[in-house]
Formats: sequence, structure tokens, C-alpha cells
Amino acid sequence: MSRERQDDLPQDEFEDEEDTLPAEPALDLAETAPGALKAGIEVIQQFARHLPNRPGVYRMFDRAGEVLYVGKAKSLKNRVTSYARGMAHTNAVARMIAETANMEFVTTGTETEALLLESNLIKQLRPRYNVLLRDDKSFPYILLTGDHAAPAILKHRGSRHRKGDYFGPFASVWAVTRTIDALQKAFLIRTCSDSFYENRTRPCLLFQIKRCAGPCTGEISIPDYQALAGQARDFLSGRSSAVKQLLSTRMQAAAEELEFEKAARYRDRLAALSAVQAGQDINTQGVEEADVFAIDEQAGHFCVEIFFFRNHQNWGNRALFPRADRSLTPAEVLASVVAQFYDDKPPPRLVLLSHPVEEIELIGQALSARAGRKVEVAHPKRGERADLMAHAIKNAREALSRKLADNAGQSALLAALGAAFGMEKAPRRVEVYDNSHIMGTNAVGGMIVAGPDGFVKNQYRTFNISTDTIAGDDFGMMREVLTRRFAKLAKEAALLPSDEGAEGSLPAPPAAATDPDAFPSRPDLVIVDGGKGQFEAARKIMAELKATDIPLVAIAKGADRNAMRETFHMAGREPFKLQPRDPALYFIQRLRDEAHRFAIGTHRAKRKRETMKNPLDEIPGIGPSRKRALLLHFGTVKAIQRAKLDDLMRTPGVNAATAKAVHDFFHDA
Repeated sequence: MSRERQDDLPQDEFEDEEDTLPAEPALDLAETAPGALKAGIEVIQQFARHLPNRPGVYRMFDRAGEVLYVGKAKSLKNRVTSYARGMAHTNAVARMIAETANMEFVTTGTETEALLLESNLIKQLRPRYNVLLRDDKSFPYILLTGDHAAPAILKHRGSRHRKGDYFGPFASVWAVTRTIDALQKAFLIRTCSDSFYENRTRPCLLFQIKRCAGPCTGEISIPDYQALAGQARDFLSGRSSAVKQLLSTRMQAAAEELEFEKAARYRDRLAALSAVQAGQDINTQGVEEADVFAIDEQAGHFCVEIFFFRNHQNWGNRALFPRADRSLTPAEVLASVVAQFYDDKPPPRLVLLSHPVEEIELIGQALSARAGRKVEVAHPKRGERADLMAHAIKNAREALSRKLADNAGQSALLAALGAAFGMEKAPRRVEVYDNSHIMGTNAVGGMIVAGPDGFVKNQYRTFNISTDTIAGDDFGMMREVLTRRFAKLAKEAALLPSDEGAEGSLPAPPAAATDPDAFPSRPDLVIVDGGKGQFEAARKIMAELKATDIPLVAIAKGADRNAMRETFHMAGREPFKLQPRDPALYFIQRLRDEAHRFAIGTHRAKRKRETMKNPLDEIPGIGPSRKRALLLHFGTVKAIQRAKLDDLMRTPGVNAATAKAVHDFFHDA
């Protein structure tokens, strides 16, 4: 069945008989101008006339070219025609139709292909009328490498380009670290990089504390080490009982032969494996490999709790808080979340859902096509699966309750912040700026963002200060950072029609104007770390870029850098202080400290990169392989720098052109 996630549209049994479609209520136009609605319907009607009666994906665009919505359909013609009738169930859909200025279409062979393409486009384009995963960070995996004679066990995120066996996903890096730590003790597998391994002349500390078998220096033969890696692979693949039985047998045999130290080592390895399994909250006997999705809804907000089960072990859980229209049902939100979640990760053999989703068979077909094997998607009602689901539902409810409580406290702090600075309403987006450098070197600017959900870290930005700025000129650095930030906002505003904003100010982006739940891209309040000088520099820049309608505050540290005696600078007010016990003051200190932490952390990372920079990296044509060959042959960069051209040409793996490039780089007059 093909069903729109934002509204109730024609069911499949009516798709070939348009005259018998069930009646739908008219649009609620309380928030939609009649002229805009009519124009949107006319645009959709023009496209609907020429569409095929085939599966596919459609995209709706506004006047600025931004994607409003991505949807799939079993019949593009029938689905888009239903929009053209101007019928919908929610204000959100009414606004979406009214804003539509253009559409694009892609036909597919099957509805399954349409669902896969839809989920991919939603994650790429992030249309504001779709269900969006705001917290879907990449999940960590364990990688047992397969491109080296002595496999390593590593934490892994991102694409799977390296040869080896991947185990996961795990809910957190902590869970991965804990598991790898136990596996090191149990199987003595190395965790070092290949370059570190190749350059060892004696075992490292991990060998001394019995966390690595020491294959790098021949403390163990490669075949014996590979046998250990095979045991680790078997354990992570679900054959834990066989591995534990093998170790137990060897421990007993060593004890019978009076080799008590050897028996003790097997005992410790068994204890480490038991620690991996004992650390799980719940374990399963009948469910070997599954992801459990449970959704809870409170006050128009949704939480999806996901539990990962692999090899009869619980590998943790993660709470996601998707952005979705309040009119959607939990089952509709859950269906969209599941489709998007597996867009960039392989699905397990079993996916359990807390609600009976109407498109459950279609989702199963799509996940099976993505995985290349059968994937079962089910709504459990009894037995062990239902017990797992009940546990997941409880966690989803508790996670959403905590989130709502945190948001309520954050909203109160934002309201206090707005009152402290004389704002008519509480700010939704607060931007705080700080700079970091050492005597003007490696200077960076940092911008942190806070909103109703707390710190919005995916909105943080860093600014590399150009060398044109005078070293140590804090005012100039702040001027450069704010110029680049607000010039970008001005450029975005220029894409809007001229009547969208008030004269002398940056107009609000379309999302903020039409979707009250969308997090704005334009700040409601700007805070800079500094005194009157930084304030004047910032105010001048914002005036030049027509951003004077955004309140600006500068924070000057108190006497003796007293954290409770800060002085605030604002336009139209004398410098002032807040009461020491004012909640807004504590909140401002948190914002400033976060900005300082972010700026100085970025500066340290940049300084470290400069310090660790290898001169070979600056030579065109010198990649990792040739750099490794040169360092292995000469030992140090200084030796390479002193080497003659003939010596460079004799380096294994370095051709004559590369040798000449290296020689010329270090000897160019």
C-alpha cells in the first residue's frame, strides 16, 4: 500500500476510480492565505496532467528553490492529483500546498524502489515537512581488520571501505570501548595502527600487561596469532559458547599438567569473556539478531528508542527524537524513522516495531532489497519478542519524559535571558562568539548555538582567522568572524523576494516564517565575549550588514576575573550587571564557558596539526605510501632533507620523478 505520511490520501483500492474517492475535509485556511493556496493548487494541477500512472518519488519546492517535501507513491498521477484537489487533513499540509511553486519527479520500477529513494532523498535534502531524524549520528562498530597478516581490532565509524569483519552497531562509543577492552584481555588482539606495528623493534606496554600477544616483534607466530583473531571473530559472530568451551578445556588440561600459570591465563581470558556478556542489561535466547524500535508520543513530541541485539547479546540502546508534525500518528512517524534509519547502515535479519505500521510489508521488502537477504519486519504481540518490546517502550517513555523536562527548564532559562536583556519574547536561537590564539598565531573564532533543546552542536561553526588580521588584534578577529557570519546570512536573505523583510534588517528565512517548530537559522540574540571594544566592533559590522534588529550583548569579565561580577554592554543602555543569584546569569556563564571551550579546543587542534605537520605532506605527488617508503629507508625527515638525488632515487617504491620533486623541494634556492 502506498500512503502519504503527512495526510490521508486515496487508498489503493480507489486509485483507478477517481470518482469514487472518499470525501476529504477541506483545508483549514486559518494560517494559509487564499491567494497563496490557489496559486499552489494551480502549480500542482499543471504537473498532475502529464504524470504517468507509475510508482515514483515526487519533490515539492518553494519559490526560493528549497525542498518542502519528498514523498513516494504507488501511482504518481493519483497521488499528485489528490493534492491538486486542495484537500488535506492538517494545517501543515495546507501550508505546504500553498508554498509549492515547483515539483520534480522520478519514476521507479516498483514501490519498493520508490521507498528506498524517498528515504535517501529525505536524509540528503532534509525537507521541513517530512519526518526528520535530528539525532541520527553515525553508530560505532567494531572492526577486525582483514588487510594485514596480523589483524587488529578497532573502533570504526562511517563507510566500510576497509577490508575486514564489521560487528555492530553499538549504541555508544563507550559500549565499543568496553567490549574491545574485554576482547583484548581475552584474545590478546592488537589495537595499534599498521604503521605503529611495522616500526616496532620491541614489544610495547600492552604486551607487558598481557593485553596483546606481541606479533609485531615475533613474540607469537603469525599462524598462532591468526588463530587468536579467529577466536575473537567467532565470539563476536555469536559462537561464544564454542569459544568459551575451548578455553575451558585448555584451562583444565593445563591444570592437570600442573601448568598453573598457563591455566590462570586461560581463567583470566574466560573471566574477560564473561564480563562482556554479564555487562548486558538483558540478553535473549530466542532472538539472535534484531533491532527493536519503540515509539512514545507526549504533548506532540516523539521519541524512538532503539535496542540493538546481536549474537543473543544486547549491544545497547539509543533514543532518537525525530521532528514531525503533531498531526501524525506514532505509527506514521515510526514507519518514516525506520525507512530513514537504514539508509546508510545494513539492517539485521529481524526488525521489531512497537506499532502496527500499515506499510510493514513494503518496509520489509525495501530492507531486504537493501541487505540482499531476507529481513523480517514484525509487530510482536506475545512471547519473548513482546517482552523485549515492552522493555523498549518503557525506555522510550522515560527518555521522552526526561527530554521534555529538560526542555521545560531550558525554555525557562531562555525566557529569563530574554527578560534580562529587555527582549519582548524569549530567544529561540542564541549565538555566542569567542576567539582563541597564542600571540596571534593559529587564530580561530568559534560560534556556539543554544536553543530550546539546549546546545545545538550541529550548528556550531569555526572560523579560521586570515593572516591579513594583525596578530593579537582581538577586535579585528571579532570583526572578521562576524563579517563572515552575517555576510552569509545576508546572502541567504538576498535569495528571498524583496518584500519578505523589513527595510534595514535581514529578513527571516522561509522555514522560520512558515514552520513554527523549525529551528531558525537566523539568531534572535548574539553574545560576544569581551568588553566595550568588542561590542563596538560587533555593532559596527552588524549595522553595515543590516542586522541591527538582532539584539547584541558583550560580556566583560569582572574585577579579578570574578565569575559573578560580569559587566554587560548593550545598545541604548549603560553598562550593567545582573544580580549574583539571577538564574539568567548562571545561564550566560554556561554559554560563555561553552563558547570558550569550543574556541580553545579548536585552536589547540589547529596548533597540534601545525606542530605535527610533516614537510613531506607539502610536496605534490607524495602520498602516504611514498612517504612511508622514504621514512622507512632514511629514518627521519632530516635525513631525507640531507639526502642527495642519487640516494633518493635508490629508495624502494620511489621513482625518479618523485625523487627529483623531493630533492627540489628541500634544495630549491
